[in-house]
This record gives sequence, C-alpha cells and structure tokens, in this order.
Amino acid sequence: MAVMTALLSPSATAATNTATNAATDAASSAPREATGVTVPAGVTAGVAVFDRQTATFTEQLNPDMPFRSASVVKLLIALDYLWNRGPDYQIPSGDQAKWNSMLRSSDDDAASAFWVRNGGGSIVTRMARELSLSSNTTPPPADQDGIWGYTALTAADTVKIYRYLLDTAPARVRELIMGNLRQSTRCSATDHFDQHFGIAGAFDKPWAVKQGWSGFGGIEQGTCRAATSALNGKAATVDLTRPALHTTGTVGSGDRSIVAVYTLHDVGTPYGKAYTDLGRLTRSLNVPGGVRPAGTWFGTWSFGVNVRPEPNTTRDPLLQLPAGVEVLVGCQTRGQTVSVPPYTNDWWAYLPQYQGYVSNIYISSPDNQLPGVTPC
Repeated sequence: MAVMTALLSPSATAATNTATNAATDAASSAPREATGVTVPAGVTAGVAVFDRQTATFTEQLNPDMPFRSASVVKLLIALDYLWNRGPDYQIPSGDQAKWNSMLRSSDDDAASAFWVRNGGGSIVTRMARELSLSSNTTPPPADQDGIWGYTALTAADTVKIYRYLLDTAPARVRELIMGNLRQSTRCSATDHFDQHFGIAGAFDKPWAVKQGWSGFGGIEQGTCRAATSALNGKAATVDLTRPALHTTGTVGSGDRSIVAVYTLHDVGTPYGKAYTDLGRLTRSLNVPGGVRPAGTWFGTWSFGVNVRPEPNTTRDPLLQLPAGVEVLVGCQTRGQTVSVPPYTNDWWAYLPQYQGYVSNIYISSPDNQLPGVTPC
C-alpha cells in the first residue's frame, strides 16, 4: 500500500520540481486587482487564470474566497478513487460507466455512489492534505455530509488541482480524468442542464471542463429539457443559498491555461441569465492560448426555444436553449417562415456552438435580418 500511495503522491512524483514550484508560486500567487475582468451586476466572483507556459497568473480576483463547489468537487472524488490504487489500475467495468458519466456529463447519481462508498467528507479532507490545498477547502458541514456539492473550494485551490493533474500525476491518472473532461457533453446526465457555459462557450476547442451549478430552483425551462430542482441550505463559512455557477478547466493547445471561475448570483436569478453573465465574465479574461470563436453575440427571448438541425421545424430539435440566454451567431440564412403574432420571420440564425439553427424571431434584434451577420 505504501508503494502504491507513493506512485500517486505529489511528494514522491514531484520531488525534483519542489524548489522550482515553490519559487514560481511565491512569485506569481499574490492577488492583484483584475481590472480587465467584467463582473456583471449582482454577481460575486472568484477567479484565477494560470498560464502554464510562463508559470504566472494572468488573472486573479478573490482567488482565496471559498464557494460551495457544486459539481467541481467531482475532481476530488475522482482523484481520491484512484489515489491508492497505482497507475496501472484498471477501473472495473461496473465503475467505469459511472466514472465516465460523472466526469463527462456531471452525473450526480454516480458522484453520490462514489461519495458514500469512499467515506463522504473524508474524501475532501484526504485530498486537501495530499494536494496541499488551503484551509479554505473544506468538506460539507457535518450535518450535511451527504451533500457533496456543499464542499467549499476556491479558485486558487482549483488551479492547484489542475496543476497536479497536468504536471505531477502519473500519466494514467491524467489520462483517465483529463480525457473525460475533454469529452464533456453539452447536457448533464441527471438534471439535464446545458453545461457548455463559461469556458466551453467562450473559447474554441481544445478545452477540457468540469462545471458546477446549484440552487436554480424548480423546473428550469429552456435547458436540454426540464431540469430538477437543486438543494439549498445555510452555513456560516460558505454561501449555500445564492445560486452558484462555476466553470473550471483548461484552455488551449497543450492545456496552456488553467481557468477557474466561481460565481454566485442574486437569489431568483434564472439559469439563462446566470449562464449569460458567467459567459461575459469568462470572455473578458486574459487566457493565453485561448481562441475566441467567430461570430456575434445576441440575446434571446421566450422559453423553450428550440435549436433545430436545419432552418425549419420539420425535424426534431437538438435541444432547447436556457431561457433568455445569450448565443453566438455565426451566420444567417432564409428558411421556413415562423410566426409569433404579430411577427413573422423567415430568417434563421446558425449557432456554431450548438451546431444548429434558431429562428431569428427569437433573437433580440429589431429587424428580421440580424445586423452585421453574414449569410450562410
């Protein structure tokens, strides 16, 4: 067991890098005023962007502020699962499907199964110790230990987790976790939220993401499909009440930049608005290696707006947009006429990030044809 632990332990695998990392951290970790970051009204944010090529932070805003992690804690659940099993361990087939779904599609049921089996909050305590995370990373409150999403995490500690995965972890561990994050699905497996916000919307691939969301109330219309309600609660050290939406992961060739953005929103904020606000914040960041997608951002209106595979209503929709979300329009084309009295419109917008079309009638613009958008 001691040998297997050493194979995964940062102290064993990173001994030669200790002095370099310590010097880098001391030089680059001091918080600074992130004057270029756009934080929309009503949003509280914790941000850290780390450029692995220069070993410096390009953005830091409240990097040590603890947030309830929501599904970002699944990174620690995954690491803890592998920690003492050695780099050649093969995940049993029964666990492999849960593992993939937990990381790719943010499957809550899978996370809960691993959480209960491996000791609940002690998972966080172990991983915080092994990864030398700060005292701000803590398990859920003792009376709510079963709610893994109430784990407290910071943007700075999230960067540490990704730095371990990318620079220190055995190759097998890195492949198992990062490989799944590169295959993030748009729709969550259990609550059907559209999880391609933040990093996944602000940058072209390659990227890898682990997202988090919590507290958006009851049935949320306009997502992948009707969503279940999220739990709320109260705690003295970390806000468990305001809706939370987080985007974390890597951006650019060779995972050049690590990005961690944690946000809280006013109580009652619709998911679509939080999705849009987080997108605007993420697009404002200085992320070396990140490529911005081509197109023009527009707001949408109405509930349950369908994204179609073609500019007509003949085929079943690919999914529905979160209500009122901002979308990137790549081009526009004429198609089937859509009527929402007293308006009619035969122009359709192509949304490259959804690989489908929505009628321009649902785009927030005064004219049928969107200004500045080229024909497809």
